[in-house]
Amino acid sequence: MWNVRRREEIVEPPPPQQGEVTPPAAAPAPDAQQKAANSQVDKFLRLKMAIHRKLLDRINLTMLEKMSRAQIEEEAGDVVLALLAEEDAALNAKERTRLVTEVLNELLGLGPLEPLLADETITDILVNGYETVFVERYGLLEKVPTRFQDERHLLRIIQKIVSAVGRRVDESSPFVDARLADGSRVNAIVAPLAIDGSLLSIRKFSKSPISMERLIELGSMPAEAAEVLSAVVKSRRNVLISGGTGSGKTTLLNALSSFIDGRERIVTIEDSAELRLQQEHVARLETRPPNIEGKGEVSQRDLVKNALRMRPDRIIVGEVRAGEAFDMLQAMNTGHDGSMTTVHANTPRDALSRIEQMIGMSGIDIPAKSAKAQIASAIQIVIQIGRMADGRRKLLSLSEITGMEGETITMQEIFRFKREGRAESGDVLGHFEATGIRPKFLLQAHEAGIDLRAELFRPSVKLS
Repeated sequence: MWNVRRREEIVEPPPPQQGEVTPPAAAPAPDAQQKAANSQVDKFLRLKMAIHRKLLDRINLTMLEKMSRAQIEEEAGDVVLALLAEEDAALNAKERTRLVTEVLNELLGLGPLEPLLADETITDILVNGYETVFVERYGLLEKVPTRFQDERHLLRIIQKIVSAVGRRVDESSPFVDARLADGSRVNAIVAPLAIDGSLLSIRKFSKSPISMERLIELGSMPAEAAEVLSAVVKSRRNVLISGGTGSGKTTLLNALSSFIDGRERIVTIEDSAELRLQQEHVARLETRPPNIEGKGEVSQRDLVKNALRMRPDRIIVGEVRAGEAFDMLQAMNTGHDGSMTTVHANTPRDALSRIEQMIGMSGIDIPAKSAKAQIASAIQIVIQIGRMADGRRKLLSLSEITGMEGETITMQEIFRFKREGRAESGDVLGHFEATGIRPKFLLQAHEAGIDLRAELFRPSVKLS
């Protein structure tokens, strides 16, 4: 049977009359422009991966371990230029330089992620599938043009990250926590759990730890609160830092650790090692996930128990999530004063409730009143921090646990951040203030040779 196509009648527009202006041709639709741009990006990515594969065939990978990065860049760069000449690709000088850099990033680093990792203004990198990448700058999220060639390319980069720290991620173990060489925290989750493509989250680790002075400069807390926190750490009070995801708990924990006497032995326990204490005598421990047979797991609780046998002066747990909270409280109550940890919670009161729930997760049958008594005895200071709507992190509350009344843990707030609204620029308005309550730990601070000024706790005065 014949396939007959009906021809549409073409009508020529009439010629313009005298005095009329011929309308300009319509500009390309935005979708067409986007498709053209994507096509150019795809072409560049295909060329880059082709050059990368040929480069791996031509170089001796075993020799790379014996060469410095500068030597590798020099020699591999010459090979890449030669391969480009063979491909006869129509690239200008800027594009050729960019291609050489990206191929070397694929060979020596983490491919498309390298420029983002090198950008010091970026604190978080969030990959939602191979085509979509977001970053956080100054506390706010924004989309960037970075992308991977395909899902397989993204998976290869993820495997490169996790294998470097002895972890794995595959269909049988589809999510993993890992870290980069600089200490940055990495979380990856792949199919079948990630429906629309592999997900990769990188919390970048600052090359230079943020000091307490820097936090004051950034407006995260007033100098008066920092002075009190210095006395808290030096007088060996046990501290719980509470806050949401990305609120700066680890940053504050690092800053507080600078007040610890360098002669003390500190043991740190973390899921992924992030803490970088300035002291010399620091023993760092990290958990281990189960192997492919489901054996060999070492939990935070196991490490806390083991740390008690390591003669620590202070124990610092990066974050308590489950039964290790009970062992941490036991350590605080049995001679390891000045220990610190963090917890995810929205308020100081919620933080204590979460710790109580975690005691129940330890598998130990303990009455609720006894659990609360353990908390009230072990923890003296609760610090609440948060990320504001404008992206800035601030100390929201500095509270002291004063004991028990019946079955209720009693607390008193010493400093707080009082919000006053939003500016037209979007900045959160507010000020820090003292509540006027003098903390009970002033006696311990005095015994440690620290006398805090009475003016620090003067009420209703806006602090800097």
